[in-house]
Amino acid sequence: MAKKSVIARAQKKPKYSTRIVRRCWRCGRKRGYIRDFGVCRICLRELAAEGKIPGLRKASW
Repeated sequence: MAKKSVIARAQKKPKYSTRIVRRCWRCGRKRGYIRDFGVCRICLRELAAEGKIPGLRKASW
């Protein structure tokens, strides 16, 4: 989990548009962020395993 101060800083409007920091809405992680779902790779895997993301499931072959 990211600190509350870091999450609050990321939510502020940046001075320049290139400084936008996208963070996972569940844990606040900024690395491994997947824009299509708005979560990081770790949370995406957990949510997919629980079946909470429609149309997404773990691959097995």
